[in-house]
Amino acid sequence: MAERSPEVHRCAALFHSTVIPAASGDPEARAIPMRQPCVYILASKRNGTLYVGVTSDVVRRAWQHRAGEIEGFTKRYGVHRLVFAEFHETMSGAITREKRMKKWRRAWKQLLIERDNPSWRDLYEAYVPHPGPPLARG
Repeated sequence: MAERSPEVHRCAALFHSTVIPAASGDPEARAIPMRQPCVYILASKRNGTLYVGVTSDVVRRAWQHRAGEIEGFTKRYGVHRLVFAEFHETMSGAITREKRMKKWRRAWKQLLIERDNPSWRDLYEAYVPHPGPPLARG
């Protein structure tokens, strides 16, 4: 995962190689590599329904979930908030990690989220320079 930086920058466009946090004033904000294998966790709300997924473009995938473009579990249960992202060197490594995390107890996933994101804020809003689509209603 990228190092935390006290600097907060504005991204010129959504689809650069790296999305940098918008001018949020958050000294803990981190840059998200766009085209890098990633395991992510979505939540419906703090301590709500969780979904573990894998993608090569976390910003695009988070947008798709937010917009309700992906049919299935996340749309049905309103699971749209990006609360955790973990980047890997290879897609096979990310897929292996995702499969393991899907077997984890719920409490372990919650601890993982709270380690890096104790307030369960929607990381999508912190990392993308514009708000994107409103959250879809299940």
